[in-house]
Amino acid sequence: MKITLINIGKTNEQFLSEGISKYEKRIQHYISFEIIYLFEKKNAKARDEKEQKDLEGKQIIKYIEKGDYIILLDEHGKQYSSVDFAGAVQHQLNKGIKNLVFIIGGAFGFSDEIYRLAHEKISLSLMTFSHQLVRLIFVEQLYRAFTILKGEPYHHK
Repeated sequence: MKITLINIGKTNEQFLSEGISKYEKRIQHYISFEIIYLFEKKNAKARDEKEQKDLEGKQIIKYIEKGDYIILLDEHGKQYSSVDFAGAVQHQLNKGIKNLVFIIGGAFGFSDEIYRLAHEKISLSLMTFSHQLVRLIFVEQLYRAFTILKGEPYHHK
């Protein structure tokens, strides 16, 4: 199994990039893991919300293959505790899915097409975070999930 994280936009802050890189390497000790950054199209501010989401959706679809299990990080998604999220990851591992794809959308969310392709939506919090910060929080939680599954001491109950 492989896990892929698809993001719209780049990470501008060095401290966030360093943190993301740190957890990316840690996750790779447990599973094949790839982060894909899709860059925002120029003149994004000149487009309306629907047009921007549709353009981003077309970019995302290029990286989705038949059989991928798609989970959107979305403010209206299901919320998990860290232990429950670890269980959800284990459930997908047990199903034998080839590629588990998590997607962090752009500022306006996802296109209708991406919502139709998604199997699930999860939310990291009721609070709103920048997309850059969400990347770091998510990869830390994914790493934490694997340490929980392996019974390692990183997570304290």
